[in-house]
Amino acid sequence: MTKENKVTALQEIKDLLQDAKNVYVANLNGLNAAVTSDFRRQAFKNNIKLKVVKNTLLQKAMEQTEGVDFSEMFETFKGNSALLISDVANAPAKLIKTIRKKGDFPSLKSAILDGTVYVGDENLETLSNIKSKEEMLGEIIGLLQSPIRNVIAALQNQDKMKEEGAE
Repeated sequence: MTKENKVTALQEIKDLLQDAKNVYVANLNGLNAAVTSDFRRQAFKNNIKLKVVKNTLLQKAMEQTEGVDFSEMFETFKGNSALLISDVANAPAKLIKTIRKKGDFPSLKSAILDGTVYVGDENLETLSNIKSKEEMLGEIIGLLQSPIRNVIAALQNQDKMKEEGAE
């Protein structure tokens, strides 16, 4: 890779990381071409940006990214690395789990979600169970609506009972 290509690749990675809230680094070793292609296709469908990167370039880009401390992730940068970036916190973890049903890979090297670092593949289950912002809002709205529905139902029943008593 020429110096110009490295500078271009470094800038691309920095651009991806700049506004990223959820960054995953996965190991794609052991995936054949068909599974890798399927992984890329599903990432695209789920609005996950996926880029296979060189570890040294990824580390340099992370060191140059302001506002986030990625240093805890550096120890996991060995072997093939794929950078996954998504607006939905659990989307990359769910994608990795889906693809893994066919084998042992891909595996999670590390992830950072809203400033919290997760290192190691054992965190994959935890990350996949994190609720997205939309899911949390839906649950909150449901919880808020439940008491209102109960009050309305009680009032309606009270009105029905009065009508039946008057007859």
